Amino acid sequence: MSGYGSAWRAPSRSINCSSILRRWKSIGLVVSERLGTGADWWRVIGSKSVVTDEIVEVVERFRLTDVMHERTATLPYGKQRLLEIALAFACRAARLLLDEPAAGVPEAERHELLATIEALPAEVTVLLIEHDMDLVFSFADRISVLVNGTLFVDGAPEDVARDPRVKAVYLGEELDA
Repeated sequence: MSGYGSAWRAPSRSINCSSILRRWKSIGLVVSERLGTGADWWRVIGSKSVVTDEIVEVVERFRLTDVMHERTATLPYGKQRLLEIALAFACRAARLLLDEPAAGVPEAERHELLATIEALPAEVTVLLIEHDMDLVFSFADRISVLVNGTLFVDGAPEDVARDPRVKAVYLGEELDA
């Protein structure tokens, strides 16, 4: 699935190297692998300005500068989510598939997370799977509503918000008979 990136957490039985590496090393590994120098990424990071410059760009874009020398396991949850998305972004994916990126993130960290996602370059398409309708309506350019895995309604946020079928199914409002 070249061209796709996904922010995800590793299953509990696998080793998630980003939890033991520091931020810049995790991002450096991804960038080095994408550039074809992944076999000796640990040597390349400090010696190749193209890798180092991209690490700095990604760390700054995803607002990780203040925590770049900390281990992932010690980061606030919102910063962990930002790192997951940053790693997918560092792959230079044209599309990011984000499954409830703000779920479990405290309100104070949520705004930073959403602002960072919203500031992604226009050429990066974000497919957001989300149940928080306030977040969806504040973020999306287009909304597709599914019911039982089938497309129910698709359109601009304002059109979807006014659709009486969506109100009946998701907002619990009665359809006028």
